[in-house]
Amino acid sequence: MSDLSDHRLSAPRLLLDLKLCGDLLQRLSEQHSLEAIATCITNGLVEQFGCAFARIWTVNGDRSALKLIASSGLYTRLDGSFATVPMGSFKVGKIAQHCIPFLSNQLPDESWVKDRDWAIAKGIQGFAGLPLMVGDQAIGVLALFSKTPLSAEFLEVLQILSVATTEAIARQTRFDAAMAQQQAIEALVPITKSPTLSEQLSELLGRRLSLLGTEEPLPEVVQVLLVKAAQLLKRLPEQYGRLIYEAEAVSLECMAAAAAQVEAMVAGPEFGSLTQQVEQLGGSYRFEAEGAIAKLLIQLPRRDEQRQELLVGEPVEKAGSGLSEREQEVIELLAEGCRDREVAERLYISERTVKFHVKNILAKLDVRTRIQAVYLATKQEWLQ
Repeated sequence: MSDLSDHRLSAPRLLLDLKLCGDLLQRLSEQHSLEAIATCITNGLVEQFGCAFARIWTVNGDRSALKLIASSGLYTRLDGSFATVPMGSFKVGKIAQHCIPFLSNQLPDESWVKDRDWAIAKGIQGFAGLPLMVGDQAIGVLALFSKTPLSAEFLEVLQILSVATTEAIARQTRFDAAMAQQQAIEALVPITKSPTLSEQLSELLGRRLSLLGTEEPLPEVVQVLLVKAAQLLKRLPEQYGRLIYEAEAVSLECMAAAAAQVEAMVAGPEFGSLTQQVEQLGGSYRFEAEGAIAKLLIQLPRRDEQRQELLVGEPVEKAGSGLSEREQEVIELLAEGCRDREVAERLYISERTVKFHVKNILAKLDVRTRIQAVYLATKQEWLQ
């Protein structure tokens, strides 16, 4: 425990306090609720820096008052006379209103002290109050009381702690608001199941499609190319298709009773563009004709991240998260509370594509709901 009276040795003490501050900030990064974040700081000020007691208030939504959310040391209750402080009242309310840090080492002699006899009886000498600033407004106040004088050097440590506390509280507040909004949205609009690839191809090819193998999620670019292929194949008369899932590849096979028409399509610019993309992904296509019957097979690897990077020109996954760049963009917008339509508008994609990405995100993160996905991504610090 650091003794505040030793702050006369400013340089060595400051180095020690900075080390203790670093340890405290490491614990702060592991907290995931407003109360836990605030209590981590107040406990640290008491246990590591020898404060008599420490408190944190946050400003309410209409900025009319502050609410006590953490108290450590001599007083730990959150429902006392200072549980709610009107904005501009007492020293804490004035610090929040005017955003001016305050330090005193003669607390019993301060005119604003409500109970001078209490300060004398408890031996309280030092007081420091710092606004927790976001932009030009305070979102809360950190206050501590000490039985020994506080030095100017120690204020440097408090400034570091107040900045880190502000960032943690602001981040958690945004997350809590996004979760509340998302819960409200999901309560009113249940998440609809995204169509599988076989369902999408069936819509294009009608009932003339069979599925062979177990259908599993595919990289988006693979799914897009197979849908493009089906859009071309649906123009053929009397065609029959099969979607084939194998261990390392997925194939779309089409047979049609119009060999000349299939051959003309294969030689056309639209199919040429498609096959170029297929080959860039490490896939292949094969055209065979026997009499009037033509057979066309398009095969793509189920996973080929290196070639996908070449195709889209950017990394497929964000380090550590397992999400693609597009999925990362989607989950960040979900964390902001955006609906599918808003995500689609922001990313210039369709709502169906948004749902497809959400489905993949849930599968990759092994969670059941969007709220769980955002919570996990926030906890793992995958959100920017």
